[in-house]
Amino acid sequence: MRSRYLLVAAVAAIFFAAASPAATKPAPAVAGTPAKLQTTADHSKFKILDQDFASGPEVTKACLSCHTEASKQIHQTQHWKWEYINPDTQQVLGKKHVVNNFCTSVKSNEAACNSCHIGYGWKDDKFDFTVEENVDCLACHDQTGKYAKPSGFAGNPVAKDTEFPAGSGKIIRGINLKEIAQKVGPTTRNTCGACHFKGGGGDGVKHGDLDSSLENPDKALDVHMDTKGLNFSCATCHKTDDHKVSGSRYAPTAKDKAPAHMRGEADKTSPDTCQACHGQAPHQIVRLNEHTAKIACQTCHIPAFARGGVPTKMSWDWSTAGKLDKDGKFQTIRDENDYDTYMTIKGDFKWAENVTPEYIWFNGTNHYTLIGDKLEKGDKPVQINHFEGSATDGKSMIWPIKMFRGKQQYDPINKSLVITHLAGNDDTAFWKNLDWVKAVTEGMAKGGVKFSGKVDFIETESMWAINHMVAPKEKALGCVACHAKVGRLDKIDGVYMPGRSRDHARWLEIGGWLLAALTLLGVLGHGLIRIVANKRNS
Repeated sequence: MRSRYLLVAAVAAIFFAAASPAATKPAPAVAGTPAKLQTTADHSKFKILDQDFASGPEVTKACLSCHTEASKQIHQTQHWKWEYINPDTQQVLGKKHVVNNFCTSVKSNEAACNSCHIGYGWKDDKFDFTVEENVDCLACHDQTGKYAKPSGFAGNPVAKDTEFPAGSGKIIRGINLKEIAQKVGPTTRNTCGACHFKGGGGDGVKHGDLDSSLENPDKALDVHMDTKGLNFSCATCHKTDDHKVSGSRYAPTAKDKAPAHMRGEADKTSPDTCQACHGQAPHQIVRLNEHTAKIACQTCHIPAFARGGVPTKMSWDWSTAGKLDKDGKFQTIRDENDYDTYMTIKGDFKWAENVTPEYIWFNGTNHYTLIGDKLEKGDKPVQINHFEGSATDGKSMIWPIKMFRGKQQYDPINKSLVITHLAGNDDTAFWKNLDWVKAVTEGMAKGGVKFSGKVDFIETESMWAINHMVAPKEKALGCVACHAKVGRLDKIDGVYMPGRSRDHARWLEIGGWLLAALTLLGVLGHGLIRIVANKRNS
């Protein structure tokens, strides 16, 4: 096991050394001026950034004067397009198209949702994806921690104090874009986490294995990101070429059969899998390496998620939304830990910490239920997305997942999920008027989808692969976690697991006891014969 971590450290060291122009010996700094070792440029010295910026696009225009190809590269990425065509299913996916069971849909809610888009000004379907100045450089490269894009501004930062919503008396304080632009640098866990830690409406809500506790984690929480240890950033594993970030939740690598490889090697294997660093035989114990043929590394090495002190949402019931308090006002009910369990605008929630994952066979194919797909309301929940796989397809591994359960808006006549206009200061937004029919009518119209005028609710499930919060080897699951009468993998089909009740064969047990009894009788009989023979001889 020690060799495994030495390998990771070595690979990381070589990778970062190769990225530095002073890989062997740093050049001496000018007397009195400490060298900045994390970047090759001090942006505070660039004249073009020494100006007051009134908007995000003005900053990007200045960035492009040096980084001439950056926006063109960004325009080719999923982060920019929010669109992805699954090569296996040919489904057109991405945030722009899918419906989830959190805030349900980006469509008709762009001004709010696109605070996490790496662009400026995407408020409706008229957004121009070809304009280079619309790319938001600061979202990923801010080093100050002061950069923010408030909800409702279509991905634009607020450069001066602004009343929002208009007439509310509430002021959003402006940020100093000049100060932020002069201190840009490489991406960090904080810049990635600004969106990925807080997806679904808040810290830790969506993924379960991604939340703000990973900004400064210790070894117990994540052995790779440990700030006093390996201190991996997101980009250490999610290696980026031409601004294209490796890894996709729409088509993840479920089974990586490739050996460990050095970063920069000319191959097409994914650099963000465990095997990319650890190879196919990471354990010193041969028997453990045999398990890696069918069991994903994450299954044993992430014993629980949401274990950094930040809970994750496990269910969301939209059908209860709309209840006002005794004074007829919107309300939020919180538990003893100050987490919301009910909101007038969203309904009921359930939170949990230190959650044991559910386990499934997964082969990398992730199939989605999309708007327009016909759904029957029955005893089983509709699967918003489904990880396909089996014990016999030769491509699947046993994976840990977070299963998120919800109850969301549904058209009972057209038998389809719906697009709901939630956010906005207009009369059709549900978060303003609490009228489901108005909100869904507006959302479906913006999506160009037929709507019957009726709103019902349907139970749903969505699957989220667990990849982060990797525990130290001492905290990995032991044998008895699975090899027990009712262990973690009790519901997994297609494998024989000694010790598991469902694999208990009565005939085999009886046969074993009979064989043991016959063996004992044979030994006793042989001993008796020897005793009798010895007496006769004497």
